[in-house]
Amino acid sequence: MTVDKFQIDRQENGSAIKLHLRGELDLAAAAAFREALESVVYSADRELTLDLEKLAYIDSTGIGILVSAVKTRDKLKASLYVTNIPPKIKRLFDMTGISPYLNEGAKGGK
Repeated sequence: MTVDKFQIDRQENGSAIKLHLRGELDLAAAAAFREALESVVYSADRELTLDLEKLAYIDSTGIGILVSAVKTRDKLKASLYVTNIPPKIKRLFDMTGISPYLNEGAKGGK
């Protein structure tokens, strides 16, 4: 079994930023995720989308960073969409109670 190294691909298109997350988002990758989000989360005039299609795993640290970004964007009244959530990660979001706070799909869809 191989472990998928965590990667973030950034795509910008006009007033929108999309971060494609890939691999395993765990404690070891948390700093990279936090840094990528901090560079865009305060850009309230830009739509932010997190595409999770190729995310294989997320632990509580990654979820905590995601929740922090959701709260920050909410305070700024800025959009944050989460798209292409794999079923096993969606179940985890449901179990932890964060699903209602995620703007799934919407403008940031495929």
